[in-house]
Amino acid sequence: MTKGPDRLRALRERGLLEKSYDRVPALLADEDGPGDAAAAGRLLAGIDHDAVLDHHPHTPVVTVAVTGQSTVGHVVDPLRGELARHGMLLRAVLGGHGTYLRDLTDPAGELRAAAPDLTLCLLDAETLLSQVPAVWRPEDVERAGEEALDRCAALAAEAPGTLVLNTVPLPRSCCNQLVDHRSRARLGAVWREFNARLLRLTEAADRLVVIDLEPLIGEGGPVTDPRLARHAGVRLGAGLLAAYAREIGHLARAVRGRVRKCLVLDLDDTLWDGVLGEDGPDGVAAAGTLRGEAFGAFQKCVKQLASQGVLLAVSSKNDEGLVRETLASHPDLVLRGPDFAAVNANWEPKDGNLADIARTLDLAPDALVFADDSPAERAQVRLGAPEVAVVALDAEPALHVTRLLADGWFDTLRLTDEDRARTGEYRRRRERGALRAGAGSYEEFLRALEVSVGLGPPRRHELARVSQLTLRTNQFNLTGVGYTEAELARRAAGPGRLLLVARSADRFGDNGLVGAVLGSVAGEVLELDGMWLSCRVLGRGVEQACLALLLEHARELGLAAVGARYVPTARNHRARDFYPSCGFTPADPGGSEGSTAGPVVFHHDLARLPQAPDHVRITETPGGGRADGPR
Repeated sequence: MTKGPDRLRALRERGLLEKSYDRVPALLADEDGPGDAAAAGRLLAGIDHDAVLDHHPHTPVVTVAVTGQSTVGHVVDPLRGELARHGMLLRAVLGGHGTYLRDLTDPAGELRAAAPDLTLCLLDAETLLSQVPAVWRPEDVERAGEEALDRCAALAAEAPGTLVLNTVPLPRSCCNQLVDHRSRARLGAVWREFNARLLRLTEAADRLVVIDLEPLIGEGGPVTDPRLARHAGVRLGAGLLAAYAREIGHLARAVRGRVRKCLVLDLDDTLWDGVLGEDGPDGVAAAGTLRGEAFGAFQKCVKQLASQGVLLAVSSKNDEGLVRETLASHPDLVLRGPDFAAVNANWEPKDGNLADIARTLDLAPDALVFADDSPAERAQVRLGAPEVAVVALDAEPALHVTRLLADGWFDTLRLTDEDRARTGEYRRRRERGALRAGAGSYEEFLRALEVSVGLGPPRRHELARVSQLTLRTNQFNLTGVGYTEAELARRAAGPGRLLLVARSADRFGDNGLVGAVLGSVAGEVLELDGMWLSCRVLGRGVEQACLALLLEHARELGLAAVGARYVPTARNHRARDFYPSCGFTPADPGGSEGSTAGPVVFHHDLARLPQAPDHVRITETPGGGRADGPR
């Protein structure tokens, strides 16, 4: 057993496991061998969730329902270990053996009652083969596949939470029951067409994820042990389930909005072969040699991530001028200076550099991933910046890509236009910074920025972005909650429900969808369930303009008041006084005013409405009207 599980055992024996749960991710950070997550999961099986939450109240608890075609309970231990590696607690609800159809469709069943965040339905070869006759041909399997696809499409609409299916491996024992190669080829085509169509179901089903097992099998070996499959109904083996659980851990992070946003890279022996300070620009390489080509492949992988909205930054112990010169002119490099939102090249400790990068990009430290080949630097960052995820690279550059992608730090449920435009947005942020530096006062800067704001209903394709905003926003999240796309659609549906989104732009470009308001009308009162605003537009008057438009809309609807809540979290203290600054008063002045420990309920009687800031131009109003000019 590896050192991480050994340390967990020591904590458990001393009765400190619940109190020290915040240390578990660091203890398991480098555990990626066969059985590591399962070993950790077994040690954590008896953990007291309430005790963990007493010590660490912000620990996410992820409810996962597990069912399938065969015996699937073996996935729970590795899944518990994987969630623990990412600072989450698993609440598992197990269905019966081979009863997945009943588990997922019974309105009074245990799985639905659990209100799971994720519902795992593990499919295997019997999903198809159980529906074919004793003597069969590829055409029989094709018909069984059609029926299975229909069932899966129906389950995607009915299953509780986000439903997770998987592609089905083709067993050799099935294929080789056909003695002629033409029939085997036909079976292979039919089977792959089934899997392809299963994967394509995600294009039309918002609450469906399909895990492709083929890449996991390619790296992990056999699908199962034939003896376990025959005698115990375990048709997906321990190695495959461990790899599957790792993918589910990444998915659980995405569902909870815990997606990392920025990859911070070392340079020497990480981004290129060689040490810049010793070898000079001509002595480092990312092409032309076997080792150099490996670094070049790593850079291409990083650039691919950046094209999908992952911010890039540098933290390197080097002279800044030499680094910028190399990034600008070295012929081997795929990544150039403009690809990086921040470049910190100096001789200071790297934990401090990472904190500086987070401040520069207006991100929390837990939005960063740091990749470095030096064990000493990684250890120093883990100690000094424990919120930062650390990727352990080593002396073999051919493994850099594998190690970077192993933990799916940037995995998300769906990519939005705002994600793809993120790097360009941070370039515009630098331009705004230059404008701010040249302005005489902050008020002059705001006037010169030419901010525009619109507040109106979301377009259908924007629900994914709104969900992402609620899950990822921490600083201006007034109730501390977030919603999946399905939850958001459900909460916004029906009479009296209200969902509005904010769009903003300025002289440097379109910021896109940056905010959201969710509420419901009860009688003559609009109760706000939540208000969110991206941190990248905070402090420019956007939040005040949105609330002014919302209050005006409430009065236009003939309502008498608007109610709201502020629920303090570890991150949203900057927004504590937002409602009072816009004319709201505490509903219980004697009990809740000024409280920082618990929720505060606010009330606005709509008698005297706040105005949008003078420097903000209004482009859309909640009633559907459009405006053009200050309000």
